[in-house]
Amino acid sequence: MLVQTMRFGPIEVDDGKVMKFQDGLLGFPRHARFVLLQTAPDPALFWMQSVDDPELAFVVCDPQLFVADYQVPIRKDDVAALGLHDLNDCQVLVIVNKVNGELTGNLLGPLVVNTQTLAARQLVLSDRRYATRHRLMAADASPTLAKTA
Repeated sequence: MLVQTMRFGPIEVDDGKVMKFQDGLLGFPRHARFVLLQTAPDPALFWMQSVDDPELAFVVCDPQLFVADYQVPIRKDDVAALGLHDLNDCQVLVIVNKVNGELTGNLLGPLVVNTQTLAARQLVLSDRRYATRHRLMAADASPTLAKTA
């Protein structure tokens, strides 16, 4: 499938790599289909590009690369909605923003993806240890290794 992007132009993507957010994302309820784009050989950060809107893309990362003890409690209704049979079959990502020279992650709104079916859901947490703008690193620092999503 050919995905149009504002930043990278048209990109060919395997149809089987499309994540489906049944309820959309917070603030973007009509945008349900996204793909992860790897723009560096060994990235810590990925682009999560809307399949249906070339102008909508988010920078995302695996939060455990920056916050080693980060854990997401997944409720039974979320497990059912994602079709998870084994919690090892899920990948957690967070949306990254640049704020005042730092990269921050929304640790209160993690994205949980079933790696087998690519069903995905954004959760809303209330854990006071985290924030919507949790500092990950200085924006000019260079993140190194990443798990591929």
